[in-house]
Amino acid sequence: MKSSVLVTTFAVAMTTLCGGVRLAAHHSHAMFDMTQEVTLVGTINKVVFRNPHVMMFVDVKKPDGQVESWSVEMSTIEGELRRGLDKDTLKAGDKITVKLHPLRDGRKGGNYASITTADGKTYD
Repeated sequence: MKSSVLVTTFAVAMTTLCGGVRLAAHHSHAMFDMTQEVTLVGTINKVVFRNPHVMMFVDVKKPDGQVESWSVEMSTIEGELRRGLDKDTLKAGDKITVKLHPLRDGRKGGNYASITTADGKTYD
């Protein structure tokens, strides 16, 4: 009797730790300047729809005609699905406007605040 209670307790504990309860962990946003917002108008080069973060790469044409490539960190797959974005919403070649909080170190990238597609649909 004692051993069956112990086995049951162990099984419940392991189920909880291994998937019965979702644990949330996330890195700090310290790498982004959350006090600044940059607006990019460009063309999606690539979307990587996987965890831990969905990533989007956007090509932005500068006034002199040169193209800058920006990396845009998004949320988790679950977070994007809640916003209405799935793996087929944004595709390479789509024209978009992205508002993002830029990287503090000056690299061309940031954490997105909102995305507006060419047809005017906004995701934030």
